[in-house]
Amino acid sequence: MTLSLILLCCWVLLAALSMVVMPGRKSWYAAYGLIALGAPLVVFVTVQNGVFWGLIALAVMGVILRWPVIYLTRWCKRQLRGKEQP
Repeated sequence: MTLSLILLCCWVLLAALSMVVMPGRKSWYAAYGLIALGAPLVVFVTVQNGVFWGLIALAVMGVILRWPVIYLTRWCKRQLRGKEQP
């Protein structure tokens, strides 16, 4: 197992631990930190293991951090739709 995949496993454990420890609204601070750690980690996994494993890492992070992904999707839909609808 490569270093990047080991770090990805550590990221998953850190995410699980932080969501258990951080209650309610404070979990968003943990999510911001996990995003900041996860973005370069996806690049590292992709460089070291290939695009397939990079997409797997991105999918794992998207499943764990589902609410930021949902909010980003909603925001993108609003931007594409325009401001004609409230």
